[in-house]
Amino acid sequence: MTTTRTSALALAAAVGLALTACGGSTGNPNSGSGGGTNGASAPSGDCGSAEVFCIGLVTDMGKVDDKSFNQSAWEGVEAAAQELGAQTKYVETTDTKDYANNIKQFTDKKYDVVVTVGFLMEKPTATAATGAPDTHFIGVDQFQAKELPNVTGLTFPEDKAGYAAGYLAGLLTKEDKLGQVLGMQIPPVEKYAKGFIAGAKASNPKASVATVYHPAGDTAFTDPVWGGNTAKQQLSQGIDVIFAAGGKTGNGGLAEVAKAPGAGKTTFCIGVDTDQWLTVPEAHPCLVTSATKELTKGTTDLIKQVKDGSIKGGNFVGEVDLAPFHDLESAVPAEVKTKVEGVVKGLKDDSIKTGVTLG
Repeated sequence: MTTTRTSALALAAAVGLALTACGGSTGNPNSGSGGGTNGASAPSGDCGSAEVFCIGLVTDMGKVDDKSFNQSAWEGVEAAAQELGAQTKYVETTDTKDYANNIKQFTDKKYDVVVTVGFLMEKPTATAATGAPDTHFIGVDQFQAKELPNVTGLTFPEDKAGYAAGYLAGLLTKEDKLGQVLGMQIPPVEKYAKGFIAGAKASNPKASVATVYHPAGDTAFTDPVWGGNTAKQQLSQGIDVIFAAGGKTGNGGLAEVAKAPGAGKTTFCIGVDTDQWLTVPEAHPCLVTSATKELTKGTTDLIKQVKDGSIKGGNFVGEVDLAPFHDLESAVPAEVKTKVEGVVKGLKDDSIKTGVTLG
């Protein structure tokens, strides 16, 4: 497992003053304490001019500080801005019908890069790209089936991260009962879930896995109450390791497991997307690891490729891993650590296959 890098870009850079905008809220591109910040030496001016490099981000449903994939992508934008001296701004989506209008706020101002976050924005992103050929789009968690020269999908093998998490969970459970509290059933979430099941069965064939997806809708990834109630129900069924994958919905599940008797000793939770030890402190009592995607790094790398002209349309596959055990290091037996490390290595070099397919 990799050593986690604490982001130097504090959450304060992603929150603060916000203005009402079409479909959500929009960060001020010229305010260091607001929703968008200038890079280290970014000039403030017309995004359509050659002298100014502008990066916009449209979140999926929820906030830019969701402690999960929206936040990780925004931190990637901010890291690129610091290095490149760029202007940045975000728009928070509150309703799926506003994806197109939220993207249009940036294309109308001729932004150089627009980052759109989430699988559900694949089609709105492709549509916007055809009408804005001078803007390059980076679709986070979006597989671009129709390759366009100005659209790059940032995808991840979520099944591998889920498999590693499930393999660990299968070795940690005392009751042979595992659970999953998930966001809406879309391909990235489903790959996590199926990977988790495959990994759990590989390490513990006796283990059962209860898998619950949030009903489809605009609150699928922003419903911590549902996440908490679902985790509570699973705990009442004797489940002792829960994988929570679903933005703020999943975070609610983590927080509920953290309140359980035996949290961190006989009952554990596993986070998702980013190292949630750093973003969801209320989960510390139970959070043994997180199934991570290098969202921040992948976003930063692709933005830099836009700036240097090396970017290509199509799809870019990012890296996945498991986060460190942090304070629960002693709760994981040495032999379990060795086995899990071997599995993570095998997943990375493709000597271990998850067997996960969708459809």
